[in-house]
Amino acid sequence: MSGVVGIYSKKRNNVSKVIYYGLYALQHRGQVSTGIAVNNNGFVDYFKDLGLVHEVFSTEVMERLRGNIGIGHIRYATIGDTTTTNAQPLVVGYKRGALALAHDGAVVNFEKLRDELEDQGGIFQSQLDTEVIPNLIARYHKDSVEDAVIKALETIRGTYGLVMMTTDKLIGARDPYGVKPLSLGKFGEDYILASETCAFDTIGAEFIRDVEPGEIVVIDENGLKSINKDTKGKRPCLFEIIYFARPDSKLDSKSIYLSRINAGKELARESAVDADIVIGAPDSGTIPAIGYAEESGIPYAEGLIKNRYVGRTFIEPTQELREQGVRIKLNVLKENVEGKRVILVDDSIVRGTTIKRTIEMLRNAGAKEIHVRISSPPVLYSCHLGMDSPNRKNLIAAQMSKKEIKELIGVDSLEYLSLEGLLKAAGGEEFCTGCLSGNYPIGIR
Repeated sequence: MSGVVGIYSKKRNNVSKVIYYGLYALQHRGQVSTGIAVNNNGFVDYFKDLGLVHEVFSTEVMERLRGNIGIGHIRYATIGDTTTTNAQPLVVGYKRGALALAHDGAVVNFEKLRDELEDQGGIFQSQLDTEVIPNLIARYHKDSVEDAVIKALETIRGTYGLVMMTTDKLIGARDPYGVKPLSLGKFGEDYILASETCAFDTIGAEFIRDVEPGEIVVIDENGLKSINKDTKGKRPCLFEIIYFARPDSKLDSKSIYLSRINAGKELARESAVDADIVIGAPDSGTIPAIGYAEESGIPYAEGLIKNRYVGRTFIEPTQELREQGVRIKLNVLKENVEGKRVILVDDSIVRGTTIKRTIEMLRNAGAKEIHVRISSPPVLYSCHLGMDSPNRKNLIAAQMSKKEIKELIGVDSLEYLSLEGLLKAAGGEEFCTGCLSGNYPIGIR
């Protein structure tokens, strides 16, 4: 999971500032590195580094990054070490000019392609699977860059929400199954692309539509042109609904907030239990907890207070940092849970690190009973399509039964939402459910 933003303006020469706020809105999609590249009168300038948006981009850097076309990226590490070399956007120069590229997703066949390209003299500067894409574009660029992009994307297998910039164009592309999100908006007369619609709201842009699966959009001085190629059918990532996306975003016209409310309601119908209060695990468990409370009639209460200055422990790069993050990120509101039968609603259990520590804190605060309800099915399979889920041996639900997990985390009961219930809550069956079912639209080989 990563976040991308791109903007094309005919008049504005400070698009980097717009991109900055768009990336800020997408910070939940990655905390490892960030970068911005801009076109300044035919010269591509860029800056990228490890850290959060507000840490990386100083006033001096932002003043330097001037231009009318720009792209930005937020990264967490799926492939490659956590180094500046592996930060995006990737900026390359080749015979036909300069190209900058930012990618959310995964190129499944990148090792094979990289070997072939290196055998033919291709040079790589990073460990990223993404780097095969600009290499292919450079190789195929004979006439128009659009044709080169089409051929490059036909060559790769994988997922992508992609923004690219030449010295005179902004190009966006979404993979043929639409696993990765990408939306199109307008900021005044300027076109903007972003992974999530919440970025448009933050900068005051108007949401136009989602980029369709398999679609390529090209924006230049003549306006917007759409090229539809290689559509396989819509299979957006269901984990975007469960966890990744911000609740104020929309994914393929579906409200993330309402989908999570509905998931909580379905969960209450499927696994009712007597209790005094319903609480949510901040932040992504809060909304389904509200839905659970509404459907069950059991009062919703604040039970866990989150330190807002701590990042999402699921996407920290090491297990040691995740465990440290859990210890400092939550505190129990003892007044609400002491002596109570508590239903704790969370969005998922991946490794089990966070939920086990949370239960210990609730027990220490005097909770009489603790019933855990998960608003998604068990995460059973590792994802190779751009979600940094652990190896299957580290997925707790893949290694232990529900009863064993219940005993390990120390709760009175544990229940998951069924896949059917989650799909109903999300408003359809056209989703990638690979991490839950093992049924991926794109195989590893």
